[in-house]
Amino acid sequence: MVFLRKYGLRIVVVIIIILIIAVSGFVFWAGTSSGELMPTAIEALESNDTVSVSNDEWIVFGPVSGTPTTGFIFYPGGRVLADAYAPLGQAIAEAGYMTVLVPMPLNLAVFNAEGANDVIAQYPEIDNWAIGGHSLGGAMAARYAYTNPSAVDGLVIMAAFPEAQFDFGDRDIVVASIYGELDGLATVDEVEASAELLPDDAEFVLIEGGNHAQFGWYGEQAGDNPATISHEEQYDQIVSATLDVLAQISE
Repeated sequence: MVFLRKYGLRIVVVIIIILIIAVSGFVFWAGTSSGELMPTAIEALESNDTVSVSNDEWIVFGPVSGTPTTGFIFYPGGRVLADAYAPLGQAIAEAGYMTVLVPMPLNLAVFNAEGANDVIAQYPEIDNWAIGGHSLGGAMAARYAYTNPSAVDGLVIMAAFPEAQFDFGDRDIVVASIYGELDGLATVDEVEASAELLPDDAEFVLIEGGNHAQFGWYGEQAGDNPATISHEEQYDQIVSATLDVLAQISE
């Protein structure tokens, strides 16, 4: 008993210290974004003659003229700032749709997979919603779409795939899976294997020469492969495939 009293408290203290260090390390790692915002992303965060941008709880892009009735909610990749996808929001708004980029706690969408609920509640004038995301954000967007089937009509997965327990095979939802040929983090084989979890008419868009990092504007990413096409070329295909989903759910 004397031994336990003498050393037991020390062991508990050591364990608590180890836990504090581990949690602090995780918070620092997660809270430190991967890469830095590229100039293209910084420029896209500013309103212009055709697109209005507001940056409060979310980053919201809307067309200056007209009143959109279709919207797109976007979850960023793991440890990537939502701001890094501003060019995507701008391009979609230019086409007449609202886009809402959702910043995530500790830059990890797994901590707020249900965040789209607040967005949808905030904009009741939007009749049709699609949700999408990049990498971890794409997986969490798929989770949201599966667990909230009446909330969204479309799903755009970028360099990602649904978790194995979420089978969309019998779901009435428009789906596009966009992926890069040279992606070092979400490989072609992994993405294409997810076809068994998606509707038969899901659109798989392979970007030849595209990689993982060029889905956003935050620079290179560890573990990725170099792209053989320009950032602009990859983004043109990303935007086109996303707009196709939004057009379908707007019909």
